[in-house]
Amino acid sequence: MSSKFFVKMLTGIVALLGVNMAIAENLATSDSSEIKTKRFSEQQNQFKAFYEKEWGQTQPCRETALNRFSVCSNILRNEGNSPFMLTNKTSSKVAVLIHGLSDSPFFMREIANILFEQGFTVVVPLLPGHGKRDADDDMSDWDLAERWQAHVDEVINLADSMGDTLLVGGFSTGGALAVEHYLDSANSDANNIDGLMLFSGALALSDNAESMSRIWGIKLLARIIDGSYETHGPNPYKYPNVAGLAGLELMDLINTIREKVEEGQQVEVPLFAAHSQADVTTPIHGIELLMEASEGPNTFFVIDESYGLCHADLVVNTKLLNKMNFNANMVNQQEECAVPKANPLFSTMGLMLRDYLSQFSTP
Repeated sequence: MSSKFFVKMLTGIVALLGVNMAIAENLATSDSSEIKTKRFSEQQNQFKAFYEKEWGQTQPCRETALNRFSVCSNILRNEGNSPFMLTNKTSSKVAVLIHGLSDSPFFMREIANILFEQGFTVVVPLLPGHGKRDADDDMSDWDLAERWQAHVDEVINLADSMGDTLLVGGFSTGGALAVEHYLDSANSDANNIDGLMLFSGALALSDNAESMSRIWGIKLLARIIDGSYETHGPNPYKYPNVAGLAGLELMDLINTIREKVEEGQQVEVPLFAAHSQADVTTPIHGIELLMEASEGPNTFFVIDESYGLCHADLVVNTKLLNKMNFNANMVNQQEECAVPKANPLFSTMGLMLRDYLSQFSTP
């Protein structure tokens, strides 16, 4: 038998093995893709179940988008108030973004997009009592803050099961809830948070608000003054006013964080914070105190007071502002911060956020 025959035979065997390996590899990839798709579907169903329990009903959303899963219901003011997930099936990085007091996941959209572009699956929950047509009972609930914390806990636990890297953060009250959760679970095996992100983080309130919160019986008085809570106003994605009782619940949350920091607890994961020096709703000194209790590395994006950037506008860019459909005719346009504006440094803030996120690159 000639050597040429052996060469041809060996070449054929190698080629056949290559084909078989390629087929096996394609089948494995297909199986892996199917497993991932099934797993994400289960996680989406679990996310949806949170709100079926909270609202009693959900319904399919009219607006759909690639990689976006939203949970809708006719008890919400509109679909823009809905909790949502942006699913990245090729990454093991997950982020949770929590909205602020009286607003909704709508205000987290552009920050969520940045995270998604950087390879994260992003989970944006809707806090109990928010985004609804009727929130009267919620905003007079003595246990509202505990309901917020319980929902944040279950969402973070879900997010933790979705990947290997977990970041948690939010806007205003959402930022405070993220920090409180981190500090509360700091010594627990359940604490798998790899980073914190705060946007106008509510770690301090105005002097007047903090002084009022210390008055005996103020919660009962606030509940009486709140009366029937109005949910409809000039902004389709935000209640027209913050309920007094809900504001006091936030103050309790801030005090809990302060106590933990005063007891010596520290933030031991990378911290990102963006804040306006002109913010009178949540003064920047609250964030500065947390920075002092953080081991770093930290990224602190401070917007100079000269910009006059209002508290709520920090997470707003031109794209979000255009989608907001704010009815300026319903407010006193001469009143400071009454009409939303785009953050003139949003793109720079985005660059700083991307730089912060780069340290969590998938190996």
